[in-house]
Amino acid sequence: MRRRRWPPATHAVVVQAGAGSHESAAPGDAVRGDGNEPRTLPPRARDRMYAALTRVLAVLLLPAAFVRRPGRARELACRWALGMRFPAEDLTGLTDGAKAAFTAARAEALWQHGQLIGLTSGYRAPSVQQRMFDEEVRRTGSVASARRFVALPAESNHVKGTALDVRPHEGARWLELRGARYDLYRIYDNEWWHFEHRPESGGTPPRRLPHPGAR
Repeated sequence: MRRRRWPPATHAVVVQAGAGSHESAAPGDAVRGDGNEPRTLPPRARDRMYAALTRVLAVLLLPAAFVRRPGRARELACRWALGMRFPAEDLTGLTDGAKAAFTAARAEALWQHGQLIGLTSGYRAPSVQQRMFDEEVRRTGSVASARRFVALPAESNHVKGTALDVRPHEGARWLELRGARYDLYRIYDNEWWHFEHRPESGGTPPRRLPHPGAR
């Protein structure tokens, strides 16, 4: 069975349902079940502890955030806390609209539902996107197969600064259910982590595509 591609910065080990094989998956312990949706394994004790500590840290940071930005203290405290939980994430290069929408969405997720949403990949330079595509061509053996998992630079909304790959799976599920109010939508059946800022959709989810190559 061909190994499944997951987003970068991943470490969890999962078992594909019915296959008996092991694969690398995004944090959040998602495994492939029937159809396009992954099953989610129970969070590890370590992940639950990190999530709880992040929520406590956000509360402790609120006074300092209020001094810095009284009207946006919760968003700022959330950003600081999540930055410590996911230190590798980088929002640089996202459009102003995408960054504002993502910041507001995950602040609501943390403060209202206790859910953490981290960013694994946002803006990508065209050269980075091309390198990823070339690597996928080598891995899969053909351009057609590669396009199922990685978009060409001219087609990628990561290059435009409006696409976001998120983690863990529980956070992505929260965003899938509630992201429309922020114009953030899941786009592909085969990428639960990939969301795009689509303000032109006006709150109506765009048609879901089976994979990045289905244009």
